[in-house]
Amino acid sequence: MATKTSFPIIGMHCASCAKLIEKKLQRTPGVSAAAVNYGSEQATVEYNEHDCNDEALAKAVEDIGYKAIVTKENSKSPDQVKEEAKKKELRELSQKVVVSAILSVFIILGSFPNWFPFVPSFLSSPILLLILATPVQFWAGKQFYQATWSGLRNRAASMDTLIAVGTTAAYGFSAFSAIIWYYLSTLKGLPCVQTASGLICPTVTLSPLLQVLSDISKQGMYFDTASVIITLILLGRFLEAKAKAHTSDAIKKLLHLQAKTARVLRNGKEIDIPIEEVKVGDIVRVRPGEKIPIDGKITEGNSSIDESMVTGESIPVDKKTGDIVIGATINKTGTFLFQATKVGSDTMLSQIIKMVSEAQSSRAPIARLADVISSYFVPIVLMLAAATFVIWYDFGTFSAAFTNMIAVLIIACPCALGLATPTAIMVGTGKGAEHGILIKDAQSLEIAHKIKTMIFDKTGTLTRGEPRVTDIDFNDGIKAMGLTQDLIKQMIASLEKNSEHPLSRAIVYYIGEIREMEVKNFSAIEGFGVKGKISFSSDLLALKGPTFLHVLIGNKKLMEKEGVMRCSELDKKAEDWMASGKTLAYVAIDKKNVALLAIADTLKTEAKETVTIFKEQGISVWMITGDNEATAKAIAKQAGIENVLSSVLPQDKEAKIREFKKKDGHTVVFAGDGINDAPALAASDVGIAMGTGTDVAIESAGITLLNKDLRSVVSAIKLSKATLSIIKQNLFWAFGYNVILIPVAMGALFPFTGWILNPALAAFAMAASSISVVGNSLRLKGVKI
Repeated sequence: MATKTSFPIIGMHCASCAKLIEKKLQRTPGVSAAAVNYGSEQATVEYNEHDCNDEALAKAVEDIGYKAIVTKENSKSPDQVKEEAKKKELRELSQKVVVSAILSVFIILGSFPNWFPFVPSFLSSPILLLILATPVQFWAGKQFYQATWSGLRNRAASMDTLIAVGTTAAYGFSAFSAIIWYYLSTLKGLPCVQTASGLICPTVTLSPLLQVLSDISKQGMYFDTASVIITLILLGRFLEAKAKAHTSDAIKKLLHLQAKTARVLRNGKEIDIPIEEVKVGDIVRVRPGEKIPIDGKITEGNSSIDESMVTGESIPVDKKTGDIVIGATINKTGTFLFQATKVGSDTMLSQIIKMVSEAQSSRAPIARLADVISSYFVPIVLMLAAATFVIWYDFGTFSAAFTNMIAVLIIACPCALGLATPTAIMVGTGKGAEHGILIKDAQSLEIAHKIKTMIFDKTGTLTRGEPRVTDIDFNDGIKAMGLTQDLIKQMIASLEKNSEHPLSRAIVYYIGEIREMEVKNFSAIEGFGVKGKISFSSDLLALKGPTFLHVLIGNKKLMEKEGVMRCSELDKKAEDWMASGKTLAYVAIDKKNVALLAIADTLKTEAKETVTIFKEQGISVWMITGDNEATAKAIAKQAGIENVLSSVLPQDKEAKIREFKKKDGHTVVFAGDGINDAPALAASDVGIAMGTGTDVAIESAGITLLNKDLRSVVSAIKLSKATLSIIKQNLFWAFGYNVILIPVAMGALFPFTGWILNPALAAFAMAASSISVVGNSLRLKGVKI
């Protein structure tokens, strides 16, 4: 059986790390698909549970030097473990930055005595510089070697490989020079002096071997270069990690919304228990000012609930017996009891956190180019560095060749490319969650801004979704059938109670409390209505006959389809009610039209404003509904929509959406909320489900709105545009940085300016590039949507 799981990964330092882990997971037995997101530090894996498990996935990741958090540790959630691990990692990183910075200062002072004449002469000793540089290279820079070794074992190279090669070359050559100095000056007794520009020895005759070694060591030492590079890169990673932590602020805020305990009634007593121990069916008491611990249905009492932290709506919502309450929302006024219906990972808050987390870990199509480039980046840079050394050595000096080679290795930065898209997606999806806009995947967030056609469903989307029965009329011939108005109402309510459709609920609400009759063979016919058999006692009817009646309730199409005998009086009523924009529900018993109900649903106050905004942007706005033409046109006119398709069945909605998509290649966004909207939501380029809708609709949509406000559809499009703008800026900077500065590091400016790039400055630029990308993504937090 296929299983999909997502888990945090600790220890990644660049996009190449993510690629290495991804390849390792993909090669793990039983895994069918794996994707690792460097920005969110999250892996998503699909695997066959018979051939693989969480422990196998964790081991695969740990085998290459990283840590996967796939199981709970000490009853803590993976997110809590990840947060603690990240804090520990930041502490260790900050310690390394401080220590390596202090040592690097002393190394610089000792490497350039002419610049700092006040420094004691012993600090310029090559052996002392070697001693100072060694902990920077192998303790502070340990992670570079670990990642490089893991990469070599898996035939892959990463950013850490470039840093390890560059700094090791500088440190290794300098260490070699220092040892030669020690050998010649101490063991051979020659008064040699090692300076930053090279080894200076008196003119004496040396053996051929010593002469070669002496000549090599005269090329200088680069302890300062290696130490400063490592220090600056670690500082950059520290700042980058701090900045990246803010990209997941939305998840942290959502996690902190959760109540810690719940007050439940057990064995006639109220007891406070950890929220993890609450079970479905438990009765929970909530007092004014308290958080509602989990999802449920009110069984006693009423109150006003602040749902702003979940839906984004600031006005408290009045709740009464039978209403649903959401965990993590705040009880403002009365005390009430409710029955727990969803606990643990099934609560709305948990589902929101899961959806936001998965969206932040998903890949946007725009990131594919960066992924392709990153996969070839490191080998290309290694070749460019080698070419730089050869060319400079042929036409210049060893020192210039060596310096430029290291600069090329250090300045190349696939990290910025790897961060360009995921950091913007993380901040964008988090921003949406804070405003009650849940993005299911990065693709929906990317595509939404291209919208050319906006299509709305009617009921529950453009309208309030709270239809009410306004009129009812009966066939004058019901007495001859042995029926009464009350009995027909009883049958209508008994049948409609089996349906969750908004119109069915409206009819049941209108008829009120009844003695329910037995319903057999109930069937909900999508786009038409409902039907079934009503069982009854023969003494309820004046006529003798069968002990059940065939009942149909639905639109005119259902009546025609089933061959129902029309009633001229009711047909006249139907025309009048339709002209005023009301929806009709015909009632037929044994193929005779016995009653007619008129149902009205008022337009949302913000609907016309929303439609106007889209029109002003040159977007074509349509309404598609299964309702009759007269009702549809009446609602569309109120909303300012000229393009209307009425009496459209669910499967036809899907076909219409596909037609729109083919027309001029338009990007189509569809907003709906019902079960019958699910095919259209899935078929559109971006489906937007209203949060008041069904689970099926929400599952089929790419974006879910937790509140009822239609202006959130506009906000979702704005968010998409803002996020794509940031991604493009990030990619432009990341590509531009590498395209411009790698040639500079190779010495492209030297023929014109005589200037070559110092490797330490290259390290600073490389660190700054990643930080700038993360910082630019964080600007999304301030965007008004």
